[in-house]
Amino acid sequence: MLKVAKFGGTSLADSEQFKKVYAIVKNNDERKYVVVSAPGKRFKDDNKITDLLYLAYAHIKYSVPYDPVLRIIEDRFKLIKNELNLNIDLDYEFKTIREALNNKCDEDYIVSRGEYLCALLMADYQECDFVDAKDVIFFNYDGTVDEEKTHSKLTEILGKSNKAIIPGFYGSYPDGSIKTFSRGGSDITGSIVSSVMGADIYENWTDVSGFLIADPRIVNAPKQIKKITYQELRELSYMGASVLHEEAVFPVRQAGIPINIKNTNEPENPGTLIIRDDQAGEDYANGHIITGIAGRKDFSFFHIHKEHMAHEVGIVKKALEVFEERGISIDHIPSGIDSFTIVLPSESVEKVSHQIVEELKKKCKTENVQVLKNLSLITTVGIKMAYRPGISAKLFTALGNKNINIRMINQGSSEINIIVAVEDKDFEEAIRAIYDAFIK
Repeated sequence: MLKVAKFGGTSLADSEQFKKVYAIVKNNDERKYVVVSAPGKRFKDDNKITDLLYLAYAHIKYSVPYDPVLRIIEDRFKLIKNELNLNIDLDYEFKTIREALNNKCDEDYIVSRGEYLCALLMADYQECDFVDAKDVIFFNYDGTVDEEKTHSKLTEILGKSNKAIIPGFYGSYPDGSIKTFSRGGSDITGSIVSSVMGADIYENWTDVSGFLIADPRIVNAPKQIKKITYQELRELSYMGASVLHEEAVFPVRQAGIPINIKNTNEPENPGTLIIRDDQAGEDYANGHIITGIAGRKDFSFFHIHKEHMAHEVGIVKKALEVFEERGISIDHIPSGIDSFTIVLPSESVEKVSHQIVEELKKKCKTENVQVLKNLSLITTVGIKMAYRPGISAKLFTALGNKNINIRMINQGSSEINIIVAVEDKDFEEAIRAIYDAFIK
């Protein structure tokens, strides 16, 4: 079996975390390719290395001395090196970084150095190959991944290695300059390596033992999700319940490779396995009808009502143009016979809400346009829900028993989820009520 293992920033925050990663990788020959992030926080008020690198670049941009910030970064890496008795010449590496900063290097170059240096240290510690991401992950000038070139080079270089450490988060443009993914992009690097090298499983190591059925800040000690399908993950991730970069799913999903979310601090915990939708057998859903619950607060509803709307062609299109012209994306559009509602995060319309109302009235030729604010969306997800009658009734009863008013109901044709809107003040209580109804 071939495993690709990606370790996040908390797994590499200091020398003690390096030792845990060492044990996980060294004792299992199946973990042949390892992708690392930059060191994260060691404690609550600590700084992530990547954040410090962004700060160092900002100092250069605004002509502020950067060395105090870079010195903090250098001390972090040297502490790891010295405590693990490693041989990497960090003086040379930081000399190179200072020269780049003095020459006003690109932001992508400087912020990628956290992953680069971490991979150098880990490769030295593991006594295995270091493979620079700029030599195997390639971007086109439009920012998309050059899949053909990336596949060719990854296959060529990693195919010669018995065990390799690869920095995540970045690659290179055709001219050789550094290009980064968005924040958290080391997940994508691991996913690409898994897909190209034909891994049997992609392990994503972090500081949590996979996904939980609900937010532990709302539900006391929620149960762990043992298995989740890619489709369910997408639904829950959209509502913020994710420990994985959203774009990391697609390369492995296309290749049919499962993702295992695991905890570096509890390596024996099986974590959560993310599988293809067609792999959800009869024993799926961890013994529960639903897989997970997630939600977000602070949505706004623009409610448009007009008599005989059902016979008017193009009215929804006209309303959506108001938002499209402002570059505002829409979350949901529940509708009735003579009305429909446009649902979107309040922050996206915070300063233009009144103008949008007037434009909607004009476009739709109606005076009946209302804005409802301080609403939350909660999604209850389960790929097997469609085959179990009474799910909606059970959910609505649970909320009704807590005197929680439902302001919107939306269930897609796939029946993989039920979305309800409640007032912000009822958000936490609603999630607890749904959890208790289906899990306890």
